[in-house]
Amino acid sequence: MTIPEQASSSPSPSTEPLLRVSGLVKHFPIKKGVLQRQVGAVQAVDGLDFDVRPGETLGVVGESGCGKSTMGRLITRLLEPTSGKIEFEGQDITHLGTARMRPLRRDVQMIFQDPYSSLNPRHTVGTIVSAPFKLQNITPEGGVKREVQRLLELVGLNPEHYNRYPHEFSGGQRQRIGIARALALKPKLVVADEPVSALDVSIQAQVVNLLDDLQDELGLTYVIIAHDLSVIRHVSDRIAVMYLGKIVELADRKDLYEAPMHPYSKALLSAVPVPDPRSKHKRERILLKGDVPSPISPPSGCRFHTRCWKATDICKTQEPVLTALKTGHQVACHHPENAPDQAPQSSTVLETAREAIEIVDVTPAAAVPGEAAVSGDETAPANTEDVGKD
Repeated sequence: MTIPEQASSSPSPSTEPLLRVSGLVKHFPIKKGVLQRQVGAVQAVDGLDFDVRPGETLGVVGESGCGKSTMGRLITRLLEPTSGKIEFEGQDITHLGTARMRPLRRDVQMIFQDPYSSLNPRHTVGTIVSAPFKLQNITPEGGVKREVQRLLELVGLNPEHYNRYPHEFSGGQRQRIGIARALALKPKLVVADEPVSALDVSIQAQVVNLLDDLQDELGLTYVIIAHDLSVIRHVSDRIAVMYLGKIVELADRKDLYEAPMHPYSKALLSAVPVPDPRSKHKRERILLKGDVPSPISPPSGCRFHTRCWKATDICKTQEPVLTALKTGHQVACHHPENAPDQAPQSSTVLETAREAIEIVDVTPAAAVPGEAAVSGDETAPANTEDVGKD
């Protein structure tokens, strides 16, 4: 049995979505006592609505612990949703069992974050990359070994390394092996969970460009999860910003970077280093004070109001809805940036908001590359904006 080639397509607003997510929720129960009674829940993902069109790349960004990775595992059905709906090519896959999901595994694949733990150290590269063919009972044209060697060459590895083990490769090479395994069945949708965060900065741009080239060559659709806004800017068509289990802003790449509407997005973007040290343009760096609230007991109203410098009474009591304030730009905020105020009747700023941030004036020359300006972001951003596409 041969695998049909994936037809290349370019993203278009009129194209029917490949993936549609509505009201997606995932709560992890907290149990205590001998009887293991549930006493609470970690609200990892709490009501997501978005779609992904064929041929596009949707980037998902946010601080550590905001639910990005959980969302990726939900849409690939590696986790069972608590509630909500996931549609792939118009088919509801939210609660499909293992047997019914097996054929769809050909079309939806995942690239994992850690290339060291995602590959079985006891198996050779040939065994690892050929596993999808065996699981799906598929024999590629020309044989499994020939197809695996072609895949290795496709991701920039030597086909002669077929019989080597993962420990013989560097981190970047191991991630390429994981990419080859994910592409074996020519999937339509690939979810990449922080594919470069565990790699050396010098290797990150190579892997990012590889993913970009493979998308053009194979017509892939990506959902790329990352905390690095520079990487996301390089590869994404649209970007979703997550905070504490919710999407607070969803917009085209250009719109988000030039005119962010959510205060949290503005704070994240202020941390991105400018690649040109000769620039005289002055910048403000927004330092968010305090920690991200616990997902076990998130704040009422807008979840960002405890760290937002624009928070008013309505932010504390009423949760903002993700609304399109202009074409292709959605934001969940009562007092957005670069847009009309959505709640002008609420103008009294909360006392906590007055001390929520610290603004530091910096120039690109004075900025420290890779410094994380947002409290709680454990990994510093790597700058790949100046890396051109291959």
